[in-house]
Amino acid sequence: MDIVLLVIGAICLLFGLSGCVLPMIPGPPLAYVGLLLAHATDKVQFSATQLWVWLLLVVVVQLLDYVTPLLGSKYSGGSKWGNWGCVVGTIVGLFFLPWGIIVGPFAGAVIGELLGDKELRQALKSGVGSLIGFLFGTVVKLLLCGYFCYQFVVGLL
Repeated sequence: MDIVLLVIGAICLLFGLSGCVLPMIPGPPLAYVGLLLAHATDKVQFSATQLWVWLLLVVVVQLLDYVTPLLGSKYSGGSKWGNWGCVVGTIVGLFFLPWGIIVGPFAGAVIGELLGDKELRQALKSGVGSLIGFLFGTVVKLLLCGYFCYQFVVGLL
């Protein structure tokens, strides 16, 4: 049974890692499930503190994934029009995967700023900020899932 759990755990970790760049797969939560499956075996044991801290990190990273495009737009000079545009663009982008999740926040922020009577240059700046925020969130997810994969391998050794 341990072998089956470890194989399924490894598959969850690999899918979790790919889910960092494929928006239809929840990367960090899936990778965390992989660690839990490994922990359920006699081969790998993590402390309760590790599991709780990792769960907290997964929750924070998942929240950041939705907030970083908004923060990027805001800190690049975007107004509430751009922020709302970014939110709407993110939601609409979910229907046009995989590129929609990248283009959606950018286009939404730009359109929102244009509707809020901003010049095209400022609207584009806000859009680039939301894109940078999205890319930052993706890198953070990759780092966390990479760390989970590392812990899985170290636990097996």
